[in-house]
Amino acid sequence: MRKDNTTPSQKRGQRRRRVVPWWRRRSALAAWALLVLAGLAAAGWGSWQIGWPQKLAGEARTAVVAASVDLGFTVEEVFVIGRQETSRATLLETLAVRRGAAILDYDIQAARERLLALPWVQTASIERLLPDTVVVQITERRPLALWQYQGDFALIDEDGAVILRRDLEPFGDLLVVVGEDAPPHAAELMRTLGTEPELEPLVLAAVRVGGRRWNLRLAGGIDVRLPEGDPSGAWKKLAEYQRLHGLLRKDVKVLDLRLPDRLIVRRVPRPENQDTASGRDT
Repeated sequence: MRKDNTTPSQKRGQRRRRVVPWWRRRSALAAWALLVLAGLAAAGWGSWQIGWPQKLAGEARTAVVAASVDLGFTVEEVFVIGRQETSRATLLETLAVRRGAAILDYDIQAARERLLALPWVQTASIERLLPDTVVVQITERRPLALWQYQGDFALIDEDGAVILRRDLEPFGDLLVVVGEDAPPHAAELMRTLGTEPELEPLVLAAVRVGGRRWNLRLAGGIDVRLPEGDPSGAWKKLAEYQRLHGLLRKDVKVLDLRLPDRLIVRRVPRPENQDTASGRDT
């Protein structure tokens, strides 16, 4: 027999390995989860098959959920993915999830519908990660422009949907689009403007005209009238004029691009005595 030379004091000083009961191990919990879920399904299906009243079926389900709590199937963690604009407090209040509550009793569908009602949330999904975690993933709307209609402003996204109608100050640098039907056409306009990065920053507002085309207001008070057909081509033409002739640096009031074969320029009017003294033809 092998002699143990370890003294009692040395044995007491050794760190004992923590033994986790088999029924608390994650593999065992997963097995219990399957059994509990199967019990829930059986309680619901079986009650209808044998004609139990709904009250008895509900009591059976309650009993199974209560048993799952004893096994550790409670909400302890909530992981959220994709949150930027939505505040943490608003999100948790909307989820209405409480630590220690039965995770199998948490109504995922109802919580998802509440999330989709939040102004910033475009898509949402919720999953249970048994035994104790709820995983929430959201996609938030991307602000595109400020929409002005009948004197009121609203923040809209790429689909033309309204995100906010109040507290718009942080988005004051966005393009303003004006008109009843401006929102659904704003994304297409932004793509057109983006094709000419030198001109795009000069655009301050865009007015929808007759539900057919856009008038642009540029920095310096210059109005640009885009055609109904091929606005991208007209915008490209204006960029070429600017590169070749510095058109926007001149005394220009209106640039009319609605005719495909010409550019109509209206200059800033001047007093008659100034024109006569300078000899400029306006």
